[in-house]
Formats: sequence, structure tokens, C-alpha cells
Amino acid sequence: DVQLQASGGGLVQAGGSLKLSCVASGFTFDDYAITWFRQAPGKEREGVSCISEGRTYYADSVKGRFTISSDNAKNTVYLQINSLTPEDTAVYYCAAVRRSISSNSWYHKASSPDFYTYWGQGTKVTVSS
Repeated sequence: DVQLQASGGGLVQAGGSLKLSCVASGFTFDDYAITWFRQAPGKEREGVSCISEGRTYYADSVKGRFTISSDNAKNTVYLQINSLTPEDTAVYYCAAVRRSISSNSWYHKASSPDFYTYWGQGTKVTVSS
């Protein structure tokens, strides 16, 4: 079975940092693009960062503060979040799709939840002011 397990969320003060992890199992990790989404209360799920065949993409709203990386040997994708603000409060999800994502596809469709096949359960990030 394909599984994605997200972890690393928590309560942090504004200005702090967190590192989220997404452990994948049940599929060939290298064949998939992995994207982190977040969903704040009352808002739509937003794609924030993607890694596909070593290429990385970010939503404009998080560039410079979020860093996505992967350890293929551990089938794990990480999301380093720095300079947290209360606006970053959300449930963060990782998602996977067996596609190669280009810059063009990231901005036009691959940042949409509908593009993804598999989802993790989410990890909650709460930032206090």
C-alpha cells in the first residue's frame, strides 16, 4: 500500500522554525513528485512547495522562508520553515503523484490538490504571536 506519513508540526512562536518530514512507502520514491500543501482554517488547500527529480518549486508566498529537500535513501521529503508567522498556521499535508513536474506545470496545475494521487494525514503547525 502507498502511504505518506507527515510529521514535525507543533506549536511555535512567531519567528521560530520547524522542519516537517514526509516519509513515503509502497512506491518507487524516485518516480514521484512530492508536494507540501497547507490548509488554514476556513481556507482552501494551498500548494506551497514541490520536489520533482531534484527540481524544487515554491509558491510565491513562501519563497525565501521555506526549503524543500529529500533524502531518497530514506524515502523522505523535508520542509524547512523559517521565520514563522501566525499566517503560517495550518495543517500541512504531503502529497505524491507519479509525474515529472516542470516549472510551467507547477504554476499552472501541479500546485493544485486535484493533481495528486496520494495524501498523507497532515501535521498541524500553530504559530503564536
